[in-house]
Amino acid sequence: MMDFYFTGVRTIMPNMERLKKYKKIHMVGIGGVSMSGIAEILVNFGFIVTGSNNVASETTHKLEKAGIKISIGHKAENIIDQDVVVYSAAVKKDNIELVTANAKNIPIIERADFLGELTRCYQDTITVSGTHGKSTTTSMVSLCFLEAQKDPSVQVGADIKQLDGNYKVGNSEYFIIEACEYVESFLKFSPKSEIILNIDNDHLDYFKTFDHIKEAFIKYVKLLPDDGLLVVNGDDKNALELTKYTKATTLTYGITNKNTDFFAVNIVFDNNGFPEFDVYSKEKFYGRIRLSIPGMHNVLNALACICLCDYYGIKLEVIQKALLDFTGAVRRFEYKGKVNGASIYDDYGHHPTEIIATAKALMNKKYRKSWVIFQPHTYSRTKTLLDDFAKALLNFDYIILLDIYAAREKNTYGITSKDLADKICSLGKAAKYIPDFEECVKYLKENVQENDIVLTQGAGTVTEIGPMLLG
Repeated sequence: MMDFYFTGVRTIMPNMERLKKYKKIHMVGIGGVSMSGIAEILVNFGFIVTGSNNVASETTHKLEKAGIKISIGHKAENIIDQDVVVYSAAVKKDNIELVTANAKNIPIIERADFLGELTRCYQDTITVSGTHGKSTTTSMVSLCFLEAQKDPSVQVGADIKQLDGNYKVGNSEYFIIEACEYVESFLKFSPKSEIILNIDNDHLDYFKTFDHIKEAFIKYVKLLPDDGLLVVNGDDKNALELTKYTKATTLTYGITNKNTDFFAVNIVFDNNGFPEFDVYSKEKFYGRIRLSIPGMHNVLNALACICLCDYYGIKLEVIQKALLDFTGAVRRFEYKGKVNGASIYDDYGHHPTEIIATAKALMNKKYRKSWVIFQPHTYSRTKTLLDDFAKALLNFDYIILLDIYAAREKNTYGITSKDLADKICSLGKAAKYIPDFEECVKYLKENVQENDIVLTQGAGTVTEIGPMLLG
């Protein structure tokens, strides 16, 4: 394996030999969050990459600038003599390019499987998983490694200002990726280090029981080599239990649980809701940390980052600077502008636990009244967690509900957003069901007042409401 020196630090290049049989690679759905990052890594290491995508986007334009030929729309003629065709999970098996590849006996590989092969090319793959907080924590770790000049390759599930996108191609042995538990895709990876932030009841269209979710995380932890690292949230009993399933080094962190390797005390919030706190390591003062993103949940995310980065020898002052400079991933309590003197924020959270965390972060800010425009994400999640969603949304002064965003599902569950509105009303609080976006925007413009906070919440098209309000 080749090594070289990067800004004075000895660095080991990834070993791409296991992928060399695929000189020409075609990627169906290349504009996707993960696919685009994989594509640029491959080009960086000399592979010939082509791709197709349903629509043109900033991402596809960026890939074209990197020398990748991209077809907008899927066509049989895109499949010529490639050695492999990689496709995203959103692509259906009857896609004309997959059908053509099969007819030509060209191997086809699903994205998660291919990404798993890529993780095995790196000597040190660092994966960040958990039901909540993955994108934020992956971003924090990535920025600390960049600040420490470790030149990592990075894949995050959201855009980050410092990366000018959701990925970075590095030339070191470090590969930092967000690892999702949905359909157990994280079991395809070969991590050297894992962060597990929490384990909650989610992705209920795949996981049938909470025990099923826990079993997936147990399998995931068992992927670690004995000389690897496991970082877990000591405030989450389900995550904490995972330490007994590995011989790897384990580090824990917490806020309420002080019997951990790193814990936070003396937590205060400024007028923006940004926390500042003391970190202790094994009862010894470690340092004072300031964040530029709001919420107690982000104190926990920062502690997870600190655990891992300290283990990798990154100095405190480097961690402090990187965490202070991080202003949040796109759609994570992202400030969008003002309407009628009210501040507009957009957040990706689409699970009751995430809504509660966002509401608590909001409560640390100074404001008159809070508004939430919530778009439930998937029928299965809404049906199963209806009561939890209703209780979580009670934390806001005014509640508006949009139609459920179907994502990958059909409504075989007999559930609508009107049901959620009725449930909230039964708990003693008014909730408006306004399915039409333009009507919703008109209502907000007529009713929000100066110093209010308006939050658009959900993983679907609700993100369009903010620009409509500001337009």
